[in-house]
Amino acid sequence: LPPHFTENTILNSPSRDVMNKLQRAILVLYSYDDYPDSLDINKILIQSLKLIAGFPTIIAYGYQAKAHYFDEQSLYLHNPVDGLGTAANILHMIRSNNKYTKLEKDTLDLLLILHAEHGGGNNSAFTTHVVSSSGTDTYSAVGAAVGSLKGPKHGGANLRVKSMVDNIKENLADYSDKEELKKYLERILMGEVFDQKGLIYGMGHAVYTKSDPRAVILKEKAKELAAAKGRMEEFELYHNIENLTKEIFKEKRGDDCIICANVDLYSGFVYQLLNIPKELFTPLFATARIASWCAHRIEQLVSDHKIIRPAYKSLNNEEKCTIR
Repeated sequence: LPPHFTENTILNSPSRDVMNKLQRAILVLYSYDDYPDSLDINKILIQSLKLIAGFPTIIAYGYQAKAHYFDEQSLYLHNPVDGLGTAANILHMIRSNNKYTKLEKDTLDLLLILHAEHGGGNNSAFTTHVVSSSGTDTYSAVGAAVGSLKGPKHGGANLRVKSMVDNIKENLADYSDKEELKKYLERILMGEVFDQKGLIYGMGHAVYTKSDPRAVILKEKAKELAAAKGRMEEFELYHNIENLTKEIFKEKRGDDCIICANVDLYSGFVYQLLNIPKELFTPLFATARIASWCAHRIEQLVSDHKIIRPAYKSLNNEEKCTIR
């Protein structure tokens, strides 16, 4: 990061939300760029590389500032280490003793890979295209993508899984009892308990229907890490939620109904196993997505010089507004 950036931008104006801090820090970096508004692809590549390199430190320091100034915890800042990968440096910076195991480092590295871009049709990637099409600067475009990802319907899904699982633990005397767990999951689907939305978070995906390959891979690593940390009972809870939800949907909608676990079912649990605070769940998602946001921006600028302007049609009060 630029000289005095940590003190002036992060510590002197801490935020309760690390995503808000990340977004503000990105916009401030505009002031440190000699050619911030340039649309020359070579300069945008340099901007992109600096943002990719800076994200881990910004979210780590942003969290430390939040924990100190709002949660009254001790403040400690560790410099990133040259030669370490992104995952290793994140664990190094957020832990007071800098220590981590190879399994922990490899697991976080896998999480970042699995959370990377996988198609481009999501809200933050589309935001990058829309904002970039206006001809604005890199920092504004990436800052907008962060704002999109901050929304709970996009980047906060694993937090909703955590809240749901916490609710299950609080309301079931024995959450290892599959019969009782199934009854409670049915009540969640009926909107009777938890947040009354009628959703089992971590199950189902708009694109992946038969299987989410990211969830399959992450589940194996979650089991390995849970075994190493003596938390297999909790892993079995997530495993049972997955299998019982599939059973419930088949019973209610027929044997042809197929629903799969998505990556968010296990990602929050893995973050907990890594002792990563929940405030960093979505910022880590952003760290995984920054490279692809930059790629989307470059693609937009080199392939299409028109501004993206969605069509909007207002209908009468008895119909919903539509945007296409």
